[in-house]
Amino acid sequence: MKNYFSILLIICVVNFLSASEDTKTKNDPPTKKKAFVVMIDPGHGGRDTGTPGTGRYKTTEKDIALDVSLALGKMLKKIPNVKVIYTRTKDTYPTLQNRAIVTNKKKADLFISIHCNAQPGKKGTAYGSETFVLGLSKNKANLEVAKRENSVILMEDNYEETYGGFDPSSPESLISLIIMQEEYLDQSIEIASYIQKEFKTTGKRKDRGVKQAGFWVLSKTYMPSVLVELGFLTHKKEEDFLNSKKGKSVMTKSLYNAVKKYISLHMDTSNEEEITEEETEEVKTSKVYKGITFKVQLAASSKKMATKSYNFKGLDQISREKVNKIYRYFYGKTSDYEEIKRMKEEAVRKGYKDCYIVAYKKGTKISLAEALK
Repeated sequence: MKNYFSILLIICVVNFLSASEDTKTKNDPPTKKKAFVVMIDPGHGGRDTGTPGTGRYKTTEKDIALDVSLALGKMLKKIPNVKVIYTRTKDTYPTLQNRAIVTNKKKADLFISIHCNAQPGKKGTAYGSETFVLGLSKNKANLEVAKRENSVILMEDNYEETYGGFDPSSPESLISLIIMQEEYLDQSIEIASYIQKEFKTTGKRKDRGVKQAGFWVLSKTYMPSVLVELGFLTHKKEEDFLNSKKGKSVMTKSLYNAVKKYISLHMDTSNEEEITEEETEEVKTSKVYKGITFKVQLAASSKKMATKSYNFKGLDQISREKVNKIYRYFYGKTSDYEEIKRMKEEAVRKGYKDCYIVAYKKGTKISLAEALK
């Protein structure tokens, strides 16, 4: 009888523990997976137009890169647990350094920089799509692509200091970049191969292959990273294709298929907090000049107009200045040179194609060159 009660007690305890575990499982919140973060970098932007192609279109490399990037991001956001961030969402110019900084800060799992290609010198023969990963290349054409994409740093003030003496035209400088991305090279080549396969099958483009070259922006991103050249804007038929709605759609779909495949194979399955809030972040740069005021001059006229937005194509922050018998009209007022450049770009988009930046010191107009010193 004693053994009988002992066995009965054990059974009761086991049933109780089992029931408690079931209750705990039902009541506990479901485990969440870490979001897979994709950083999309539309190449160039703002005053850096990239390649203009043959000149038959008003759009340039920066425009096509942005259109495809935004469309790709929109599609990727529909994949469960995928977060998309952009280095720019408008016609602005984030420096190469800031593109890398924000990518690393957001701990992206994949970095994709989107560009269009150009054939230096003679035009019209080279065509097709190619994807680059960071690496040394003895191929002269690959080296020239890297030099061209890296050369945008020369547009920045104090670039020697910012980029630690990096010289876009120096092979020695390119060599110094390579070691930083070695850890991620295999995965970078993997995603690049998926992209090229999709360009060939889905996009029906000439496959120029996966290539290696020394790109500064790839060297400073600490995750698998690729730079995509959609096609050559110096080739008339390819330029027509990339400027068309259909062409952009086909290239976007190709990129989407490739990235989706890569994500499915590399999605983190660890139990970490999910990032549920959609985030579209644009890299913003600033460069403040103390004591200097920048404005965008929109127009000059003998007619006095009210400084209302309806008189200036919807732009606000309008000011007016009379010099002799002429009224000058300005947009914006800031000591941040990067901000005034963004405002100028906005004014251009509104139709003020001939607007320009002016500078003032203690209320007196000075030359822009003097202000930037």
